[in-house]
Amino acid sequence: MAENPSRRTPPGPPRVEPLGDRALLLTLGEGVDPDINDRVHALVSAIRDSELQGILDLVPAYASLAVHYDPACWARPGISPYEALHQELQRLWSQVRTDRRILSRLVEIPVWYGGEFGPDLAMVAEHCGLSQADIIARHAAPEYRVFMLGFAPGFPYLGGLNPSLATPRRETPRLKVAAGSVGIAGNQTGIYPLDSPGGWQIIGRTPVKLFDPTLQEPCLFGPGDRLRFVPTENMGNHP
Repeated sequence: MAENPSRRTPPGPPRVEPLGDRALLLTLGEGVDPDINDRVHALVSAIRDSELQGILDLVPAYASLAVHYDPACWARPGISPYEALHQELQRLWSQVRTDRRILSRLVEIPVWYGGEFGPDLAMVAEHCGLSQADIIARHAAPEYRVFMLGFAPGFPYLGGLNPSLATPRRETPRLKVAAGSVGIAGNQTGIYPLDSPGGWQIIGRTPVKLFDPTLQEPCLFGPGDRLRFVPTENMGNHP
């Protein structure tokens, strides 16, 4: 991972609080910020590399990390399992390199915008005061960052949406949104990896499969990956 000299000032320690009796939450900042998100995933990597006992799951988000653990593995005389793990994670944090970006790759996603694949494109255009062509051009222009996966397996929450495209969710969610649907909700955009209910404004669809449980790496994207949407006129030209 390449070092970024502008990021050498180490941030303060994360705020730690219990999340029930078998998990704790580490908060490293506020809002949707690439630097904060990098710190979250640097900590994820450090915990995985340390092979701490009793860690059941790590759930990173935009600016926080939920650590699920087995309390029996952290039983210590005179201290609760939560405090024992809290202290160990703070010690680990002091050794985390926060001045390096996580490894990432750029994935191009073909999208058929509008029509039967993007039933909300006209509404989004009306809400934003733009033409449908402008919506497509502005949506496809940025290079997006995958901040986290959630909601459904492989669902990428993307940062970098042009603010002029921000649109509220649907008042009434659909009972079924097709896998591959590309949507906008507020100031975010994302892709539905599976058929599922959903309230995002659907402006297009991709034929690319985002989640395949038969693969060793079932999710197409990982946090920190970059994504670019490519408007296409013929879905049949893509696998």
